Formats: sequence, structure tokens, C-alpha cells
Amino acid sequence: MNGINSGFGAWNPLVWTALFLGIVAVALAIRALGRKDYKKKTGQTKVYLSGNEEPEPEDLHVRGDALYWGMVEALSGYYRRARALHTGILSDYFAWIIVTLGIVFVLLAVGR
Repeated sequence: MNGINSGFGAWNPLVWTALFLGIVAVALAIRALGRKDYKKKTGQTKVYLSGNEEPEPEDLHVRGDALYWGMVEALSGYYRRARALHTGILSDYFAWIIVTLGIVFVLLAVGR
């Protein structure tokens, strides 16, 4: 077989391309069997909500502070401290990452 041997089987681009084209052909054949009386921009495209009218998108929006209220309230002590440390300056976050990695490397070196 002509291709790349990865140790987990052979990678032959021609076989994968043929497989992909075969899957696309099957998908198009199934789509061709669909209903021909479908009309766009009519009542057929409306979402069915058990006979109810679809609400406006603004009425469906759930804000994050409402969605995660319980978790934020339970961890409010942590979030108060975290907000105090949050500066919004990217270089501060890189400094925290470097300090944390330094501590991890020191702990790994001591543990050997």
C-alpha cells in the first residue's frame, strides 16, 4: 500500500478522498429523496412551539449573571478576591503564569 505508515495503520490520501466523496454522494442521494413541496420564507420555515408564537430573541436571552447566580453566590468570597486581583492588563496575567510555573518547577525539583 502506497502511503504514510504511522504505526497505527496506513494513511492513504486517495482512499480517504474516495471515502469522503462516497459519503457526500450518499448524503446528496438522501437529500434528493426529500419533499419537493417545501417553500422557503413561508409558514413552513417557522419554528413549531406547540402552537405558540415564537418570542422575540431579546425575550429569550438569559443573562450570565442570572444563569450562574447560585454558583457565584456560593463562591462570593472567592469572587470578591478574584475581582480585586483582576486588572485587565495582559502583562499582569503573563506575570502570574510565569510566577506559577516557577513555583511548579521549584516544587518538582525539590520533589526529586
